[in-house]
Amino acid sequence: MNGIPYDNLLEIRGYIGYLLNTGYSEIVLPALQDSEEPNSSALLASIREEIGDCRRCPLSEGRTNLVFGEGSPLARLMFVGEGPGASEDREGRPFVGRAGQLLTRMIKAMGLERSEVYIANVVKCRPPSNRDPEQSEIEKCFPFLREQIKAISPEVIVGLGRVAVSSLLGRKVSMGRTRGNFEYFDGIPLMPTYHPAFLLRKEHERKWKAEAWEDLKKVMAILDLHADGHGDST
Repeated sequence: MNGIPYDNLLEIRGYIGYLLNTGYSEIVLPALQDSEEPNSSALLASIREEIGDCRRCPLSEGRTNLVFGEGSPLARLMFVGEGPGASEDREGRPFVGRAGQLLTRMIKAMGLERSEVYIANVVKCRPPSNRDPEQSEIEKCFPFLREQIKAISPEVIVGLGRVAVSSLLGRKVSMGRTRGNFEYFDGIPLMPTYHPAFLLRKEHERKWKAEAWEDLKKVMAILDLHADGHGDST
């Protein structure tokens, strides 16, 4: 009864006494309304429903499937890339091509399973020929990503590549200067690092994977995670 003024409590007590004295043997009170906020799964489902069969920008014209995102709605860690590629467009899932396979190995090297994190992109439809999404396209799609992040409320976000990091920070960045240093998105620590596709293009130069692994180790420190032993051999 916390929060009910004392005078009101006396009135309630008196009214119940009156009902009992007039012959009522039982008083059934209405059930308390569930005051809990919608859970993360419900919020994500609502966001997906709001997106619908999106035609908000020209990217929708060439897509096979809209790629919403996937993973645990309770994820402590969220990865954000720039947009779907050919494999993702075909399957309707984020990061399932060669870059996605590398990302999965990176996640495992951090001591996590892919199902324990959440993975999404700045834009939900594949840009033609895998070009960078245009600013007008990002502006149409980004509010949904923001809502996804809000629904999941991860402890850390990893931004994969220049486009994703620039979009999250609201300014153009150079990965050479930005990666490895925590920024913030809506109060959530954001670690900028290289996109797995970039690491694949540079796979013969060990330096880039080593730098990405150093970035991920900083994330692991915040989340108190322990590597599974693979390290920068991903």
